[in-house]
Amino acid sequence: MKKVRARYAPSPTGLLHIGNARTALFNYLFARHHGGDFLIRIEDTDVARNVSGGEKSQLEFLSWLGITWDEGPDKGGNYGPYHQLKRLDLYKEYAEILLEKGFAYKDIKEGSDSYAIRFKVPQDVTYTFDDIIRGKLSFMSKEIEDWIILKDNGIPTYNFAVVIDDHFMEITHVLRGEEHITNTPKQLMVYDAFGWEYPSFGHMTIIVNEEKKKLSKRDTNTVQFISEYANMGYLPEAMLNFLSLLGWSPQSNKEILSHDELVSLFDEHKLSAAPSYFDRQKLAFINSRYMKLLSLEDLKKLTRPFLEKENIHIPNEVWFENLLSVLKDRLSYGQEIVKYYHEFFHESITLTDEIQTEIKAFDYEKVLNDFLTKVDQLDFMDALEIEQAIKQVGLDTNIKGKGLFMPLRIATTGEAHGPSLPVSLLLLGKKKVMNRILQTLKELKGVTA
Repeated sequence: MKKVRARYAPSPTGLLHIGNARTALFNYLFARHHGGDFLIRIEDTDVARNVSGGEKSQLEFLSWLGITWDEGPDKGGNYGPYHQLKRLDLYKEYAEILLEKGFAYKDIKEGSDSYAIRFKVPQDVTYTFDDIIRGKLSFMSKEIEDWIILKDNGIPTYNFAVVIDDHFMEITHVLRGEEHITNTPKQLMVYDAFGWEYPSFGHMTIIVNEEKKKLSKRDTNTVQFISEYANMGYLPEAMLNFLSLLGWSPQSNKEILSHDELVSLFDEHKLSAAPSYFDRQKLAFINSRYMKLLSLEDLKKLTRPFLEKENIHIPNEVWFENLLSVLKDRLSYGQEIVKYYHEFFHESITLTDEIQTEIKAFDYEKVLNDFLTKVDQLDFMDALEIEQAIKQVGLDTNIKGKGLFMPLRIATTGEAHGPSLPVSLLLLGKKKVMNRILQTLKELKGVTA
């Protein structure tokens, strides 16, 4: 079997998009699974649409995701150059060959010596190929008009350049979006004209949003660029894992899969032809699972910049570690630390009807009033003194377990469950704890004198 060579060939017309990242990932996983080469080629011939920083974003965030390549614009290789604008002589040479062989003709601009070169579509030919994902697909040549392969400015059109590049770069397999299905017959014409072997094609499903509509760059409800996820504090391993599940089903019951597991399990025959749903909740779940695996130091490194950006003062590392111990289980990405910080330290808490019913099931007034008198005498220097005060309330009131901890937790945090109560109270501080308890007593109409 010929060595597998797959490629990702973006246009530098924008930032790395979810759909493009998935295309790159599936080609990468396919090549790595089969022990082949993966390369990057920049299709930069649409000069008017190229944006500054577009190529840099593509390469930077593919690398951030953990995708590596064997050849490309930044690495070189034996099949370069890896920018189409540096291959114009090659396209011109082979367009001229098609002219000479009668497969193409000059399309002369009126009143000018300049001309484009147009491919002459054969009559009554059926173009058929076996799509890796969709099976056999056929197109009639009569449905296609003669088409330009080289513009009068020497720039090739996509369907011509891609064939020349894939042939000379010895690409064996092309996995790409389903919007390219109708491009394929034009490309097969060029392969046939030169007598070249086709690569194997696979056209991947579209990605749809929560309204089941194709994910569009105009869809402002979905974050769509990989750089934005990186800037929000998502983890690259989680993004890679999530992207791999957009249109591919591993033969495994696991959804949390490492880079090496993805390479090992990848099977191009398990790629789906049905639309892929971009499930934000699944992404949040997967990312939160990866966050739970972070060491304390790595979690601090991830979240610290977001607190600092919001001018949230971190008095010392112990305080920061206590904060993370309280909030870490709620985080699905790094930037959320800011949201939960503000919710945690908010001046007042809201007791839902359900929570009020829960606290009223206990002798909350006795517990809260007793704790209030003890809080007034505490220094709030460490969690241990708060823990001892809670135990003393239990002894004084002869109330233990849920009857002791539930009223205290609800009155101070507004929630029935959560992390270490002494640590939570230490973070809130003496004044806020007392105010919240008084507010709770008042709201429950159990105000003390």
